[in-house]
Amino acid sequence: MNRPSHTPHTRLAHLDQRVSVCRACPRLVAWREDVARTKRAAFADWTYWGRPVPGFGPADARLLIIGLAPAAHGGNRTGRMFTGDRSGDVLYQALYDIGLASQPTSVSADDGLELYGVRVTAPVHCAPPANKPTPAERDTCRSWLVEELTLLRPTLRAAVVLGAFGWQAALPAFAAAGWTVPRPRPPFAHGTRVGLGGLELFGCFHVSQRNTFTGRLTPEMLRDVLRTAAEAAGLG
Repeated sequence: MNRPSHTPHTRLAHLDQRVSVCRACPRLVAWREDVARTKRAAFADWTYWGRPVPGFGPADARLLIIGLAPAAHGGNRTGRMFTGDRSGDVLYQALYDIGLASQPTSVSADDGLELYGVRVTAPVHCAPPANKPTPAERDTCRSWLVEELTLLRPTLRAAVVLGAFGWQAALPAFAAAGWTVPRPRPPFAHGTRVGLGGLELFGCFHVSQRNTFTGRLTPEMLRDVLRTAAEAAGLG
């Protein structure tokens, strides 16, 4: 089915395409491409994506999940957010458990996974060394998140931010996209909930291996936040 060029689906797809060719941060460009060339032995037969990873999910999403950045051998390999790494295993299992994903695993961009009313994105679209983008890289990438939020605004009703880094990046982006962010800006905390005027913002510990392996974030804790956010977004 052909879609007119002005539809939300097409505008978001165009944004995703533009994100995927960005070369604004020299350090991140060099790192993501070097990882894609050298690979990890377990993925030697893969052709790595090696580019910025766009958001994933429908253009009429009511719930947005905001992470940190793609993993070097996860999203940077597969080309899809939280796909092919252990953080994604935890996140998509939780979304499946509460009825917001079509399957509990996410291994490749063509594995058939669908999200129901949910989109997943990140404030930094390139895999960073040691999983640590610099503040300057975060700020350079913010314009992409602002544009994505602006396109999602007609339907977006709730967002879950994973981790303090994402929280610090997301609040200015929500403000730039037209939502009302309280001042002083609310601090990050797991389970925190902040109203932005038409949108409910939730904080959640990141689904990193450090958090999930130590029990700082359990599957039950993650499901509780996602379920509450989904209810606030009007998702059954």
